[in-house]
Amino acid sequence: MRASQQQQQDRAPTPGHDLHALDDQPMLDRVFGLAVTPIAYRRWQNFKANKRGYWSLWIFLALFFFSLFAEFVANDRPLMVRYDGAFYFPVLVDYNETTFGGEFDLRADYLDPFVQDLIAEKGWAVWPLVPYSYDTILLDLSAPAPSAPSPQNWLGTDDQARDVTARMIYGFRISVVFGLLLALVSSVIGILSGAVQGYFGGLTDLLFQRFIEIWSGLPSLFILIIMASVITPGFFTLLIILVAFSWTALIGVVRAEFLRARSLDYVKAATALGVSNRKIMFSHMLPNAMVATITMMPFILSGAVTALTGLDFLGFGLPPGSASLGELLKQGKSNLEAPWLGLTGFLSLAVMLSLLVFIGEAVRDAFDPRKLFNGVKAAETAVRDRQATPSEPQQEGVR
Repeated sequence: MRASQQQQQDRAPTPGHDLHALDDQPMLDRVFGLAVTPIAYRRWQNFKANKRGYWSLWIFLALFFFSLFAEFVANDRPLMVRYDGAFYFPVLVDYNETTFGGEFDLRADYLDPFVQDLIAEKGWAVWPLVPYSYDTILLDLSAPAPSAPSPQNWLGTDDQARDVTARMIYGFRISVVFGLLLALVSSVIGILSGAVQGYFGGLTDLLFQRFIEIWSGLPSLFILIIMASVITPGFFTLLIILVAFSWTALIGVVRAEFLRARSLDYVKAATALGVSNRKIMFSHMLPNAMVATITMMPFILSGAVTALTGLDFLGFGLPPGSASLGELLKQGKSNLEAPWLGLTGFLSLAVMLSLLVFIGEAVRDAFDPRKLFNGVKAAETAVRDRQATPSEPQQEGVR
């Protein structure tokens, strides 16, 4: 009996504790099941409070995830073929025409009515949602290219008789992937350069600033034109050239943060204790500087997408034939009698950039310590009140 009473007394809440507050606290410090700091959770709540930016993030992620599997959405090959009791996956593996009873030992053209009849005799095929790839040239159009939208081609065809819907899906993926890589690589270089300038200061900062002023004054567009006339620009070639002129975007912000932080007490204390410069810079000072950096990332991404689109529109971007929104806009300019080309490219680019701008505004508000939305403020106040004021049943249990 005494042991059981002692266990009940140990389980009884102590004065000043609120079981409901204790139950709620883990929920407040977790985002998608991951434990986060109270500051990170508050920023996430501020981000969610901005409904336009919050839903823009989910819409953008859904569109990007959809475009990542473009080969399974828009392709001139079936996803799966059942032929003569066996399963084939043309979307993943190349098969010759002889595999399906044809005469030529060449890669099967699944849009050829002859091959389709061979498959239909002994099986069936499952086609993607859009049965054309970005480079598929349609030979059975009912009108000269560029043809108007139809049940066969939802957004029509371009002047090369290629399906616009398929090119828009692939172009969206290339634009986002290129923008992400450009923003990531240029931001890493810019953060490292700004950190070195701001931390060491003095002659190092002076020399870096003079170099950046000279480098920023170079005519990047003319250099791109010269490079395009010398070499055929590809995806990674164009990425390297643009990184060379876009890495200076974050240097000013990071440099200012490091110049401010180098005179603070925690940096002086770490230096007095003999902590290495690298550890002070990247373990102590960089997390504080990342707040201003992260708020600029969505805008840097939108700028990278716009840069690729502009170069493709001018003809100095990706190789001819590549799926690109800029190339689609260029075709719309060249074929004013086909307004669906320009409208498709414009609306795709407008939706993408609008989503990125809305996300950037929400991120900026989330990291602004002066802003606290009503929903977040009410939640924090309720938890604080529950933790400070014990409920009546719990007081009785304590007594």
